[in-house]
Amino acid sequence: MDDEQGGAVTEPPYQRIAAALRAAIDAGEYGPGDRLPGENDLMAEHGVARMTARQALGVLQSEGIAEARKGAGVFVRTFRPLRRHGIARLSREQWGTGRSVWSADAADRDVVVDQLDVSERPAPERIAGVLGLALDEPVWVRDRRFVLDGKPVSLATSYLPAALVTGSAITTPDTGPGGTYARLKDLGHEPVHFREEVRTRMPTADEAERLALPGGTPVILIRRTAFRADGRAVEVSEMVLDAAAYVLEYDFDA
Repeated sequence: MDDEQGGAVTEPPYQRIAAALRAAIDAGEYGPGDRLPGENDLMAEHGVARMTARQALGVLQSEGIAEARKGAGVFVRTFRPLRRHGIARLSREQWGTGRSVWSADAADRDVVVDQLDVSERPAPERIAGVLGLALDEPVWVRDRRFVLDGKPVSLATSYLPAALVTGSAITTPDTGPGGTYARLKDLGHEPVHFREEVRTRMPTADEAERLALPGGTPVILIRRTAFRADGRAVEVSEMVLDAAAYVLEYDFDA
């Protein structure tokens, strides 16, 4: 690569070291759970300062490839990323037959909701606008933390108009087979169209704590809106995903 003056652009030393470590991991020289060379090792091998070695290891941690263990060093992450099948998981064949949307992603892996709060609250302004509600009109809110193979991987908060769902299983901890979308169908508000918006950012302090994120790990934000046949939005779900724990997969015909 050349700069604007035609000279060669020099890659920072820490990036070169991180690339070498990444290549070694990809080649199988370091497997899941293996300890990576420490700062002293990298300083000696590459002839760099401690800060440069620390930055190189920090790159791998920020990418979710490695994780630091206090007092032990930096290790290749053992967690296997989850493939989130963005289209298959929302198909009527999924929730309409009593299966959780999560089962399209997790297969035989162990997924649990270990934090759950269901309550009626005034609709936040950003949610009221999407659901076509007056500001502070009541909505039912389902706030969950999902744990996969013992690791927190995502937070999800769903908002549904109280006028549509009050008195239904949606307002209870256990929504029953097929979850929220199956219950909406039972109520005559079957979702027939979904829209997802995806972006990324660094986590808030609360998100980092609830997801047990290593320093420097970003999150993926997904905002999904479910619409019934007449075009009315019947649910908004805001999800915060550990970016290092997910692969987003969208499979569709041309």
